[in-house]
Amino acid sequence: MAKTTPLGAVARGALAGAAGTLAMDALLYLRYRRTGGEERFAPWESSASLRGWEHAPAPAQVGRRLVEGLFQRKLPNRWARTANNATHWAYGSLGGVQYGLLAGSLRRPRIGYGLPFGAGVWATGYLVLPATGLYRPITDYDRSTLAKDLTAHLVYGLATAACFAVLQPAGRDA
Repeated sequence: MAKTTPLGAVARGALAGAAGTLAMDALLYLRYRRTGGEERFAPWESSASLRGWEHAPAPAQVGRRLVEGLFQRKLPNRWARTANNATHWAYGSLGGVQYGLLAGSLRRPRIGYGLPFGAGVWATGYLVLPATGLYRPITDYDRSTLAKDLTAHLVYGLATAACFAVLQPAGRDA
């Protein structure tokens, strides 16, 4: 049986996290289209209509705070789209790295482990983002909103786990 190295787990985890992010975004896009959204996937995915910070989603606001805090300079409105995309994809990929390190250290990682992983990523958002003022407390959201968000994160977790398994070296169980 081939052994997973930490570097291999990080690399495969990052790729798997990106694949998981894309899978989650595909689900969110399908929901958007079902509710009357007309924008094509590429502009929707890349936040092409985002022009400033006023209506920027949480990933953009987190990216903004990180950059402004680090460099002690205000980011102009034109950076909202870039901050949104960079933070969203970095968070998804880094989540995959964490999954990869954990799953890669297990004797027999299973794709099903993606479900608790995705649920954990979902729960973390509702713990961390209210503390930053970017989300309301979880109790302020209705069940439907929470369920839609949870299922999207379960898709992320499963797709991340499946991609990580596919990328396993030959001879390693997944």
